[in-house]
Amino acid sequence: MSGMDAQTLARRQNQLRRAMIESNLSGFAINPGPSLTYLTGLHFHLSERPVVFLIPAEGRPSLVLPELESQKVSDAALDLASFTYTESLDNWAQAFDKGMQSAGLRRGAVGIEPRNLRVLELRFLEGAAPAVQFISGEQALASLRMHKEAEELDCMRKATVIAEQALLDTLPSVREGVSERTIAATLIQHLLRNGSDGELPFQPIIAFGANSANPHAVPSDYEVKAGDLVLFDWGANYLGYFSDLTRMFALGEPEPELMNIVRIVEQSNAAGRDAVRSGVRAGAIDDASRKVIVDAGYGDRFIHRTGHGLGLEVHEEPYIRADNERILEEGMTFTIEPGIYLTGRGGARIEDDMVVTSSGGESLSTLSRGLRILSL
Repeated sequence: MSGMDAQTLARRQNQLRRAMIESNLSGFAINPGPSLTYLTGLHFHLSERPVVFLIPAEGRPSLVLPELESQKVSDAALDLASFTYTESLDNWAQAFDKGMQSAGLRRGAVGIEPRNLRVLELRFLEGAAPAVQFISGEQALASLRMHKEAEELDCMRKATVIAEQALLDTLPSVREGVSERTIAATLIQHLLRNGSDGELPFQPIIAFGANSANPHAVPSDYEVKAGDLVLFDWGANYLGYFSDLTRMFALGEPEPELMNIVRIVEQSNAAGRDAVRSGVRAGAIDDASRKVIVDAGYGDRFIHRTGHGLGLEVHEEPYIRADNERILEEGMTFTIEPGIYLTGRGGARIEDDMVVTSSGGESLSTLSRGLRILSL
């Protein structure tokens, strides 16, 4: 999120330090991605030139980066020591050595994000500090990022508004004979026109007819025909924060069972939203949504978790699955997206973005959740 001031960044870094101490970590090593931006306000792309932010549990952070990126640091509201390297590979290891030494990370356990840190960065870190043990610190970071601040929620609300308007602008283009690929391109155009940043949370899933029974369908050249279900799963990006929504339509009236599964999924979605409140297990939301589908006789056709955390990443903590014992707290954001999938015929999924509030749960998304029949 742009415009983060020094006070916000310092508060987040201090919160991470407290989490590190609780987890017996002497520091944290973070490469380009959402967590680095969250803690520093800096944006770097993963490339062949490594960038690593090193934050000790006590002391001044350091940043290892290529010389050509140094202007970003001088323009930032940050208190850190930066160590640059040139295009010559000979001095890359020296920059890492100086960065680790400056941060005081020479022994103990240093946290990393296993899903993000590459072997490239890890080898330089190990070479600079052979006595350090690099271990997963995912939970320490997740405990911070799960609790969204007011400014973060404002960005997510804006991302939702952009996504909803883009869908409404796209729907008139859905007519008999138009392909999934064409509608996906049209939707992306409307997302950008309505204010989404260019890096979308994911490529929109546009699935017609039997393709809607594939939860992660890829838009194809299949052309919509009368009676087909039409599934839109899409989202927008506003200042780095994502929305992620799914809505169901049909081109003309579909067969009765397909209409019925959409109705059941709508009820399941409502049950999940109604169950959201501070103090309940994340798994309880999955239980509430899944019970509706199981009771309707389609339990074996609901083949994924009910939802996932949402924010700077489209999939993050907390995960809304049955075995998750994490207790939900105010400010946590996640999706609720139950589905029923009838292979070879069609599927239904309805997805909303939720935030835990002091009084229960708030849906950031407001579009009607019922099946909308589009004119032939």
